[in-house]
Amino acid sequence: MKVRFWGTRGSLPASINSKGIREKLRGALEIAVEKGLGPDSDIETFIDQSLPFWISGTYGANTSCAEIRHGDDFLICDAGSGFRDLGNHLIRTYGMKGPKDFHIFISHPHWDHIQGFPFFTPIYIPGNRITIYGGHDNIREAFLTQQSQPFFPIDFKNLGAEIDFVVLDPEKTHEVKGFQITVKEQSHPGKSYGYRFERDGKVVVYSTDSEHKSESDEDTEQFVEFFRKADLLIFDAQYTFADASTIKEDWGHSNNLIGVELALKAGVKHLCLFHLEPVSTDQTLDKFLHDTRKLATLLGEDEILEVSIAWDGMEVDI
Repeated sequence: MKVRFWGTRGSLPASINSKGIREKLRGALEIAVEKGLGPDSDIETFIDQSLPFWISGTYGANTSCAEIRHGDDFLICDAGSGFRDLGNHLIRTYGMKGPKDFHIFISHPHWDHIQGFPFFTPIYIPGNRITIYGGHDNIREAFLTQQSQPFFPIDFKNLGAEIDFVVLDPEKTHEVKGFQITVKEQSHPGKSYGYRFERDGKVVVYSTDSEHKSESDEDTEQFVEFFRKADLLIFDAQYTFADASTIKEDWGHSNNLIGVELALKAGVKHLCLFHLEPVSTDQTLDKFLHDTRKLATLLGEDEILEVSIAWDGMEVDI
């Protein structure tokens, strides 16, 4: 399987201003001076090998959207603002003869997880079939309300594609496009749902907008089993442990420390931090990743846990 991230921020899209660009330029120039970069230097090599990611790239601006692909079969998790970029990519790659069937799994209908849907080009193309899955009984109502007056100029009933909604039972295992899918209710205002995708012995777990508390043994046991032996765990780590346990407690999000603890207990291979704090700069997120990797090393002892932070455009082969 391959996972590609199209949107990784939480709560709302993140922007970068002129101050942020200036900080990146300053950092790049300082390193260039230190390395003695000259007129005959290979600029691309310098960028790739000498600059940290927070300078040479960006973690991105879009809200939640991830694509899970197995050959020509693919599923989509959430329809945040990154969903627009996914749609544009599909049109550029395949043209109007591209994929006709789209299967979208929604964690919950908060705006940052559905706001990209009205801008997803395939929904306007007749002959396309869109199936939206979720655990909420009102999932259809949320999409229809978002795409109605006075919120959006094109009413839902005027879309070209055939669109269906399926409410999933968390007590059952579901099969879609060859994937075995387990659904898990999570702690979040209004509830959210996590998804465990299995195919050909590989496991991807998408678990965002879910608050975990260290003192809750029952919560820990349930989610350790849900995450068990995942090849990739996409985990809500919007906050630091300090924020999650104090001023932002009960806001419905988790943190990097408990993400590491749960991943180690569940025997996860790769922990990917997701639903990133929108006010965090690229430099802040670089440090967040560094600190989380140190935690994984300290807590893991002899266990090896790969840790990364999702960024818009990042691909993970499984």
